[in-house]
Amino acid sequence: MDLLLAAVGWAGAAALLLGYARVSSSRLSGDGVAYQLLNLFGSVGLMVNSAYSAAWPSAGLNLVWAAIGVVALIKLARVGVAK
Repeated sequence: MDLLLAAVGWAGAAALLLGYARVSSSRLSGDGVAYQLLNLFGSVGLMVNSAYSAAWPSAGLNLVWAAIGVVALIKLARVGVAK
């Protein structure tokens, strides 16, 4: 179980870093679905890993980060439906 949750945490970190690197290099739009999904999956992965490790400040931060991603995706979906 430890190895699985470590892998989930590393995958989450990789997703967040990938999203940040792609936006910073102008290869991905910061207000697009792909970026928001990378942030959402990344934050959930780190949140699960942090909670398992009882790193509650990090888990809380990533919970909020995930909530921001969900709200952004909902807004993007509404805009897409309105088009």
